[in-house]
Amino acid sequence: MNWLLVAPVVLPFATAALLILMGQRLTLQRVLSVSSTVLLLVLSVILLLQVSAGDIFAVQAGDWPAPFGITFVADPLSAIMVVINGIMAVAVALYALKDINPRLESLNYHPLYHVLLGGINGAFLTGDLFNLYVWFEVLLIASFVLLTLGGRRAELKGGLYYVLINLFGSLTFLAATGVLYGLTGTLNMADLAGKLDALPLGLVSTVAVLFLVAFGIKAAVFPLFFWLPASYHTPPIATSAIFAAMLTKVGVYALIRSFTLLFDQDTAYTHTLLLIVAALTMLIGVLGAAAQSDIRKILSFHIISQIGYMIMGLALLTPLGIAGAVFYLVHHIIVKANLFLISGLIKREGGSFHLEALGGLYQRKPLLAVLFLIPALSLAGFPPLSGFWAKLFVIRAGFETGQYLVVAVSLVVGLLTIYSMTKIWQAAFWEEAKNEAPVVKPRSLRFLYAPALSLAALTLLIGFFTAPFFDLALGAATTLLEPSAYIEAVLGPSEAVSQTGGLE
Repeated sequence: MNWLLVAPVVLPFATAALLILMGQRLTLQRVLSVSSTVLLLVLSVILLLQVSAGDIFAVQAGDWPAPFGITFVADPLSAIMVVINGIMAVAVALYALKDINPRLESLNYHPLYHVLLGGINGAFLTGDLFNLYVWFEVLLIASFVLLTLGGRRAELKGGLYYVLINLFGSLTFLAATGVLYGLTGTLNMADLAGKLDALPLGLVSTVAVLFLVAFGIKAAVFPLFFWLPASYHTPPIATSAIFAAMLTKVGVYALIRSFTLLFDQDTAYTHTLLLIVAALTMLIGVLGAAAQSDIRKILSFHIISQIGYMIMGLALLTPLGIAGAVFYLVHHIIVKANLFLISGLIKREGGSFHLEALGGLYQRKPLLAVLFLIPALSLAGFPPLSGFWAKLFVIRAGFETGQYLVVAVSLVVGLLTIYSMTKIWQAAFWEEAKNEAPVVKPRSLRFLYAPALSLAALTLLIGFFTAPFFDLALGAATTLLEPSAYIEAVLGPSEAVSQTGGLE
C-alpha cells in the first residue's frame, strides 16, 4: 500500500524526467505522455477503491515517525481528488496531441505538464502544511511556465498577473505557517488538529483568516480572484482546460481540509466569514461572465462564480453541506474542463472565440452543438445533469441551516448562469453565420472530439446515477467532520483518543 499511496506523485515526476531525456523525439514524448496519464488514472482508481473500503492510509517518508517526518495521507477526499485529477490528465493529454503545436512541444510542454500533475497530487496527498506549501510552489512554477510558453504578449501579460498575485498568496501562506509553527511546534495537520484547541480562541481565528487569504488567492475567491480572468484565456486550450479544472480546486481543497480539520473552534466567526465570501464570489463571478463576449473569458468568470457554491457548502459545516461541496468539486472539474475543450472546438469550427464573429454552428456541426449543451446545461443546474444535483445538495444544506439569504443569492446566480450559457448558444450556434467557416481536416479533430465526448458522457453518468457518487462525497464529509480516523492513521490510536477526548 505504501507504494500505491506515493505512486500518484512519483509517477508524473518520473515521467517528466524521462520526457526530458527524450530530447526532441516528439512522437515518443506524445506516446509516453498519454500512456503515463492512463497509468496514473488506473493507480488512482485502485487507491480510491482501497480507501472507499473504509481505511485511511498514511506513509511516513524515511520511516520518520509522525509528526516529525514528511507524511502522505489518503482519505476519501484526497483519493477522490487524485482520481478526478487522473481523469483530467488523460482527457487533456489526448486533446493536447492536436492542440499543442510542435514548437511548444519542443519547449518541454509535456514534461511541464507532468510536473503540474505531480504537484497537484502532492497537494492532495500531503499530510503537513509545510509540504503543502512546497507543492503549491511546484504548481506555481510549472503553471507559470506553461502559461507563458508561447511567448506572446497576451500570455506574458496574463502570466505576470498570475505569478505576482499567487506569489503574494504563497508569502501569506508561508507567514501563516510560520506563525502556526511558532504557536504549536508542529505543522503536521493531524497533530495540529488537537493542539490548536489549547490555544486562545482569538489567536486561532486570526491565524485562520491568514490561511483564508492564502488559500483564497489560490482558489480565486472574492476579492482575490482578478488574476484568473486576466490569465486563463491566453494559453492554448489544453493548458487552459487543465488550469480551469484543477488549479483553483487545489485552493478549494486546502480550504476544505483546513477549515474542517484545523479551524473549527470559532465557527461563528470563521465560517460566517466563509459564507459571506461564498455569496460575494458567486455574485461577482457571474456578473463578470455576463459582461463578456469572449467565450474563454465567460468561462473563466464562471470558474469564480461556481467556486462560491463550494465555499458555501464548506461554510455551512454540516454533513450535507460538506458532501455537497465535494460533489460540486467533482462535477465542476469535469464540466468546466469540458467547456474549455469545447471552446477550442468552436474556435476551430467557427474561426473565433468572440461571439460577434460566430454563428451557424448548430446547422453545420450538430454534434458540437449537443456537446456544448450537455456541460452548459449542467453548469446552469438543469435536471437531471450533475450540476442540478450539486446545486440541490448545497442549497438544501443552506435551507436546513436557515441561511436563506445566501440560498437566495445562489438561486439568482443560477439564473444568471443560464443567461451566460444562453448567450453563447444564441451567438455561436443559433444565429446565422457571420463569416465563412474555416476549412478543417476531419482527421485532425478526432483527438479533440474524443475527450469532449468522454467528459460529456461522464457528466451524464453522474447525473443519471447520482447515488454512488454522492455516497463517496458523503463518506468524505463524514471523515472530515469526524477526524479521529484520520488522526489515528497518522499518529496512532493513542494520539487519536487523546485528541478527541476518547471519542471514536
